[in-house]
Amino acid sequence: MTTIIDGKKIAATIEKSTAKAVAALKKKGITPKLAVVLVGNDKPSRTYIGRKKAAAQRAGMDFALYEFPKNISKEELIDAVHAIQKDSQLTGLIIQLPLPERLYKPDVLNAINPAIDVDCLTDANIGKLVMKSNHIEPPTPWAVIKTLKEIKFNLVGKNVTIVGAGALVGKPLAIMLVNELASVTTCNSYTKDIKKKCLEADVIVSAVGKQNLIKADMVKKGAVVIDTGIVYINGKMQGDVDFASVSKKTKFITPTPGGIGPITVAKLLLNTVTCAKKINKVE
Repeated sequence: MTTIIDGKKIAATIEKSTAKAVAALKKKGITPKLAVVLVGNDKPSRTYIGRKKAAAQRAGMDFALYEFPKNISKEELIDAVHAIQKDSQLTGLIIQLPLPERLYKPDVLNAINPAIDVDCLTDANIGKLVMKSNHIEPPTPWAVIKTLKEIKFNLVGKNVTIVGAGALVGKPLAIMLVNELASVTTCNSYTKDIKKKCLEADVIVSAVGKQNLIKADMVKKGAVVIDTGIVYINGKMQGDVDFASVSKKTKFITPTPGGIGPITVAKLLLNTVTCAKKINKVE
């Protein structure tokens, strides 16, 4: 019998403690503020931003959205990011992904000041993650590990297969799982026999954005399956995992929606508060 992990419940607990931290900072005259940069008019991105804004408002922090046309040049976008950061109240800044391919470059992401890089996509913050000198973590990878800890899953020595090796989830999650002493296998579009690697895994984390990528015959009985992929089919949010069939074999599984997504948003706000404390030298 599988247990469906309730991401909304986990997120609500995190949001509650974040709201308390925001209230305490406000008493000191500090209001955490999250800003989001949106390039173009991607509908799923607008949906995600709406959720981030609503969660920020529930927590009592300030929120700002900066919108730019899809045809903005790389140089113009970098200049805009630098200009936005002149706001001294800002304690968190993200560039909403995906960006148009020509803009998805290291120098664009590195335009964000690492002190307020709450997505942890700058070279500086990824480097700190490797060296375990970080004070914040990438939201989705952290949400995966938080979920595993919530179900009291001991990662030490366990086999974890990550399907997807992107900068937002796969790569940083691999680093964080290695730091947790797990044995990690990462799969990309060139990986041979992904099914075999998944069948060997105690935990499968999918982070691709392709419907029904993970099927029941790829999952061993009693495994934990965590779905971080998102794809919209006929306007409806789906994950990477063929949930109906896979859930018959797993011990624990996350749904989409209602799984990792809400925890990711909660962590983004928590990071914004953590950065506010660090910037203002508040314990």
